Amino acid sequence: MPQTQDRAKVEALGDHPPLQILSLYHRDMNIYGDSGNILSVTRRAELYGFRPMVRYYDPGDAWPERIDMILGGGGQDHGQERIIDDLRGRGGLLRDLADQDVPMLMICGLYQLFGHYFETSDHERLEGVGILDVHTIAKSERMIGNLVEQAEDFGRVVGYENHSGLTYLGEGAHPLGMVTEEGRGNNGRDHTEGARWKKVIGTYMHGSLLPKNPAITDFLIEGAADRRYGQDTFAQMKTAMDEKSRSELERLDSLADQASRIAASRPR
Repeated sequence: MPQTQDRAKVEALGDHPPLQILSLYHRDMNIYGDSGNILSVTRRAELYGFRPMVRYYDPGDAWPERIDMILGGGGQDHGQERIIDDLRGRGGLLRDLADQDVPMLMICGLYQLFGHYFETSDHERLEGVGILDVHTIAKSERMIGNLVEQAEDFGRVVGYENHSGLTYLGEGAHPLGMVTEEGRGNNGRDHTEGARWKKVIGTYMHGSLLPKNPAITDFLIEGAADRRYGQDTFAQMKTAMDEKSRSELERLDSLADQASRIAASRPR
């Protein structure tokens, strides 16, 4: 009976609106392979039986009426400067969505601007939107290389960091994970990496992050699907997967494991 109910859920979703995934500032904040996060989310969502639809938002564009997930990438300092005014203007909308448990993943430059502020090397303070209780100060020395951390909810997380900003967490944020090496992670001192609040994740992990870390990808999809279609929708869709989709998902998981192991074995 449960499998029959799950199949009915799959069929019913065919008449429902698609999952709306927003790529935030794709033009200016999309380096080091961050667009791979979009590909990973959409492919896995399709295999689970959802209909993902990606919308790209850049300064001056109309804001979508409905958003189920937001993905943002990294960029150079000049990229941050190009989008900062628009980001502040959309700050209230983004804070409301975060309060409403819309899952978000922000990489590097947007991770910094989702905090309270980013202080540049010229000592200019770029005020962020304050969704994450963090602040960042630019330094001359860069932290570069493949990075492995342990995350309480996701296990081993592997990615590639390349940043000179030192990010410090306040009491309202929890780290995404912990690193063992000195000179790595958020600031090279306290062994934290990334930050979390509700269903918002900020991290320095490029690489792309999601293809190598399916547990985080599924966390984002589950949060979006359950919020949009009802509690336990993701679990039901996963149970009702057909054999072909399940086999492809297992193949992707195997590739993710291989890629993360190779990356973890190489310092750069």
